[in-house]
Amino acid sequence: MENHQPLKKLETELKIRGFSQETVKAYTRHNAAFLGFISKPAEAVAEDDIKSYLAYLISDKKLSSSSVALTRSSLLFFYNQVLGKGFLGIKTPKITRNPPAVLSKDEIKRLIDACLNDKSRLLVQLLYSSGLRVSECLNLRVEDVDFSEKVCIVKQGKGRKDRATLLSDALAASIRAFMEKEKLSSGMVFSGKKRGSLTARNVQKIVSGAARRAGIKKVVTPHKLRHSFATHLLDSGVSIRVIQELLGHSNLQTTQIYTQVSKEHLRNVKSPLDDL
Repeated sequence: MENHQPLKKLETELKIRGFSQETVKAYTRHNAAFLGFISKPAEAVAEDDIKSYLAYLISDKKLSSSSVALTRSSLLFFYNQVLGKGFLGIKTPKITRNPPAVLSKDEIKRLIDACLNDKSRLLVQLLYSSGLRVSECLNLRVEDVDFSEKVCIVKQGKGRKDRATLLSDALAASIRAFMEKEKLSSGMVFSGKKRGSLTARNVQKIVSGAARRAGIKKVVTPHKLRHSFATHLLDSGVSIRVIQELLGHSNLQTTQIYTQVSKEHLRNVKSPLDDL
């Protein structure tokens, strides 16, 4: 129980700085696992202890570079930001980012057509047409949909920032009709009055069920619709910086992974040799 108090400090510090509940849980979990491994009180931990643990995760547990990087970030936040240790010499393998798998436009159309009801269809259309994360879609309020400007305002998305993203003309009309049918004038767009609010798990089931009925052999997740949104925009010539803004990425490098998937954007680039 001797490490319970420092971990409570970590949790408090994360909350004070506005980190999401998911991050608070993850950072606390990784630090608790480390302390269990090292069998020392937090105040006695040295830089070599952290290196030893990360080496164990890499060599023995065979964790991915992204998992090891998250563990490193969790530990360094605690020991540097909360306990003031000043550990600086801890490196981990560079994260390898595989190009995201996406659906073709034909597969997207088949997926939408395979939805069983209006609400499911709207969810799938919104995930694809606006590039929203599942949590952002579920938290979308009637007041956040601007029908005149054809945009959705994402309130406090990842990174605690508001942003605007696209709302297609066809989808705007469908949402308006859905709201009239459900008698929605305020509150969550997708909270069913009779069945209660949808969860991320519900949305995953809606998407995977539609994919199965549509005969799509790929593993289809809600996040894959976001990847498809970004890739198809890039294919149509939209600037990578505009896509970054629409997705709410704080780092352009995160968005640039879509250039590995899109071949279409290269077809419009003329080689400088042709101008000689």
